[in-house]
Amino acid sequence: MPSFSIKPATTADIPTIIAIQEQTWEATYSEILTREQIDYMFEKIYSPESLERQFTVEQHSFLILLNDGKPEGFASASEEGREKFKLHKIYVLPSTQGTGAGKYLLAAVENYVKSAGGKKLGLNVNRYNKAKGFYEKMGFAVTGQEDIPIGPYWMNDYVLEKELN
Repeated sequence: MPSFSIKPATTADIPTIIAIQEQTWEATYSEILTREQIDYMFEKIYSPESLERQFTVEQHSFLILLNDGKPEGFASASEEGREKFKLHKIYVLPSTQGTGAGKYLLAAVENYVKSAGGKKLGLNVNRYNKAKGFYEKMGFAVTGQEDIPIGPYWMNDYVLEKELN
């Protein structure tokens, strides 16, 4: 039986975030993106320098999911405007998926957003990512689509939102 807990992350957790991401991106994106795009995006988003900037300049708040004290996932969110926050990232190790870990981590993000005065949480998800079904099951609804350039590639996303009560 999993024993989940959440800890707020700091820049000291950047190596842990990278280690989790190295294990999740292949499983998440190998069927929907090219190897080149995966490598490019990983370097652009998950280099130590990029993560440092997300913590300090962009003011993303990161949470680490622990299972029996061992890091098995993370999420990040930031304020986007009046009472609206954006979930930038949420990943759990493939071996942890299906155990309730994602639901637990998302609930922690929602609690963080509400405690910071947020009433709405938005996110983007690749149009071919299986996680879209998870988000819909968790109460998010598609509100639009975006095609966002990232270097020589495109992120073809759905935009989802959830009202938080």
